[in-house]
Amino acid sequence: MTAPDAPGLRRRTQELLAAHPPATTGRTAFLRARFDAGLAWVHYPAGLGGLGAPRSLQPVVDAGLAAAGAPDNDPRRIGIGLGMAAPTLLGFGTDEQKQRFLRPLWTGEEVWCQLFSEPGAGSDLAALGTRAVRDGEDWVVDGQKVWTSSAHLARWAILIARTDPDVPKHRGISYFICDMTDPGVEVRPLRQITGEAEFNEVFLTGVRIPDTRRLGPVGEGWKVAQTTLMNERVSIGGARVPREGGMIGPVARTWRERPGLRTHDLHQRLLTLWVEAEVARLTGTRLRQQLVAGQPGPEGSGMKLAFARLNQEISGLEVELLGQEGLLYGDWTMRRPELVDFTGRDAGYRYLRSKGNSIEGGTSEVLLNIVAERVLGLPAEPRTDKDVAWKDLAR
Repeated sequence: MTAPDAPGLRRRTQELLAAHPPATTGRTAFLRARFDAGLAWVHYPAGLGGLGAPRSLQPVVDAGLAAAGAPDNDPRRIGIGLGMAAPTLLGFGTDEQKQRFLRPLWTGEEVWCQLFSEPGAGSDLAALGTRAVRDGEDWVVDGQKVWTSSAHLARWAILIARTDPDVPKHRGISYFICDMTDPGVEVRPLRQITGEAEFNEVFLTGVRIPDTRRLGPVGEGWKVAQTTLMNERVSIGGARVPREGGMIGPVARTWRERPGLRTHDLHQRLLTLWVEAEVARLTGTRLRQQLVAGQPGPEGSGMKLAFARLNQEISGLEVELLGQEGLLYGDWTMRRPELVDFTGRDAGYRYLRSKGNSIEGGTSEVLLNIVAERVLGLPAEPRTDKDVAWKDLAR
């Protein structure tokens, strides 16, 4: 089948709307129909929510559906599934796994989370100690994961665990799909500086995972995880936003609407950050255009670095601009939210929550090394543990 062009996608979009009018079709039914029509992510293969069309044509479909008032799949709520699990399933999943998981993932009927980080393996993720031991056709998993967004909502998780402690740390890891409703999975909230428990810690005790839910070969989970991590950094740092979207928007509006708060120093700092935010936005656009040619590369790490630094500097400027008002905090109520809402909250929330941007999705220190070595071509840092079996590492 020949991949459709822009006119062909517009025609298919109108056919979908005619067969399933948004005004009279339930949200889930419409999203399922959109997926089945190949208009979910047009660059995916036919039968998996796509049509094998160029990724750059997705906005053609999105614009047509938005103009007709069609529902979206609430991408912020299911960002881990869309941005991390889906491309990993596409790259390494079996045909059966793709057919089973991609449709309910995209429609939002099944929420996903990511079981990667551990108390002793955050920045050095490959040092993880959660074990998966083969038992017949199953793997028995024991360990602890931490900083798990959406674990309290998720049905499925992408999980990496150590399957061979006798080889160096990067070579003894395998990648699994974990059912969060299985016996032995315990989710506990982690209350943050914001007062909420957006993150969780997850304890895995004797959790049985069928070998049919393994992604990639045994022992090659680190390679699979790299696909997840590169896509994660693009989804965090390279999201599509309009001019003055994101964190720069609220502070720019406050500047325009409340001239009494202005000072010369704050003006200069705001101008600098506005320009940097716009440069980052345009760079994100260029990065998404590069994705048309294939999988994301290490450039996504640079975007995520910029995202974290800008969010922290902009939110700090906003608190200073508001003066005493900026020291107020709206609500310390303990909640377990479904998503992070930077722009819909007050300045105090933005300031506190942005502190985590330089940790989540890869610490800024690790990402600086990636940019230095893989983008700039600088010499790699010495790694004394590279050829040491994981079981012999000092912990």
